[in-house]
Amino acid sequence: MTEVQFFATCLAEQFFPAAVTASVDLLEGLKLKVRPLRQTICCGQAPFNEGLRDEAMGLARRFLNACTPGVPIVVPSGSCASMLKVFYADLLVQDPALRDKAAAIRPWVFELSQFLVNVLKVKYVGAQFEHKVAYHPSCHLARELRVGDEPRLLLSQVEGLKLIDFRNPEECCGFGGMFAVKFPHISTAMAEDKVARIKESGADTLTANDCGCLMQLGGLIHRQRLPIAVRHLAEILASR
Repeated sequence: MTEVQFFATCLAEQFFPAAVTASVDLLEGLKLKVRPLRQTICCGQAPFNEGLRDEAMGLARRFLNACTPGVPIVVPSGSCASMLKVFYADLLVQDPALRDKAAAIRPWVFELSQFLVNVLKVKYVGAQFEHKVAYHPSCHLARELRVGDEPRLLLSQVEGLKLIDFRNPEECCGFGGMFAVKFPHISTAMAEDKVARIKESGADTLTANDCGCLMQLGGLIHRQRLPIAVRHLAEILASR
C-alpha cells in the first residue's frame, strides 16, 4: 500500500486545523502518499441527524463523487467514519446509484487509529509527548465502529506519555451534535460529570478521536479555567 485518500472533515478543518496537519504528517511519515479529498467538505451527518435528508444526500453525493473505491479513505473522526460506513446505507436507500457507490467505498473507510493499528499493523510511530494523558473514547468510535483498544495501544507507545485512567470513561460527553443545542442543560451536565472525573484523575491533557467531543469538553475546560490541554489523538502521535 502506497497511497491513501484523506478526508479532513468539516469540524476538523474549521476548529482543529492542527489535527488535520498532524494526521497528514503522520501518514506521510509512514511513507504513504496522501491524497486529500478537496472536492468535498462534509459527510452530511449533521443534516442527516436532523432529518434533512435532501441536504444530507447532496453532501453524500459530493463526497462519493470525490472518492476512488479501492484506495483507503482515512478519517480522523470516529463520528464521520461511522456516517460513511454505517449510516449512508440508511440515507441512500432510495437512490440505487448512490447506494452502490457507498457500498463500493465502505470497506475502504477507516478511522485513523483503526487504519494505523489494524491495516498498517503499526503501534509505534516515533512520537514523544511528556504529559499525563486521559483518553476519551467517543460514542460513534466505540459503538458503531467497534474501535476500542487501538487508540490506547498507540498512546501506550508514545515516549514520555503516561496514560491516565479515569472513572467511567465510556460514558458520553454530552455533545451529540444538535443534542447539545436542543438540550443544553442535559448536555452540559454530562460534560461536567466527565470533566470532573478527568480533573480528579490528575491528567494534564485530554485526547480523543472526535472533534465534536473535543469541542464539548474543551469548551467546558476553558470556561472552568482548568490546567488541562485538549489535543486530538493525531496531534499527540505526530509530536516529536
